[in-house]
Amino acid sequence: MSEKNRIGDKVRLVRESRKLSIEDVSERTNIAVSTITSIENGELIPGLTPLIKIARVLGVRLGTFMDDQQDLGPVLVRADSEKDNQKVTRFSERNNAKDSDLDFYTLAQNKADRHMDPFIIDVFPPSGEDVKLSSHEGEEFIYVLEGKIEVLYGKDKYELSKGDSIYYDSIVAHHLHSKDGNAKILAVVYTPV
Repeated sequence: MSEKNRIGDKVRLVRESRKLSIEDVSERTNIAVSTITSIENGELIPGLTPLIKIARVLGVRLGTFMDDQQDLGPVLVRADSEKDNQKVTRFSERNNAKDSDLDFYTLAQNKADRHMDPFIIDVFPPSGEDVKLSSHEGEEFIYVLEGKIEVLYGKDKYELSKGDSIYYDSIVAHHLHSKDGNAKILAVVYTPV
């Protein structure tokens, strides 16, 4: 499995533990069999929307695909360990992406029974392709730590700078990307199981 997509093995493991075939998941998510196969094989960097659809069909949180083990107590992440000891999970909203648009560093890895997933995310400029809006059940809170981002939300557009935040319902089609170089955000994502 490539470092670019370390969640593919976890998706396969959860799917197989639920005794579902790739075809079953494809039918229930309306995602092509070839796409699911490419995600599981680590050949494709998935978008959040398809991954959330897969998680819902499998009856797990999005964060389950990023966890190694479950802890019942609190999960502590020290400031000096943010990137050194954490694994990155990469996402892209482009079709058949080989490069990342968003690098996620989880702040609640291995926390059992959580209802939200907090992340530090490195956000990169759009790749030149048309930006594709996506939607999923849940809510998102975004706080800009560095740089500038643009949030497309339905027909509206918001530009946020360091210290700005936005909270929205994820069911409305949305997309975010950096403006004028790379950016860093704190994101808290809630997706009902």
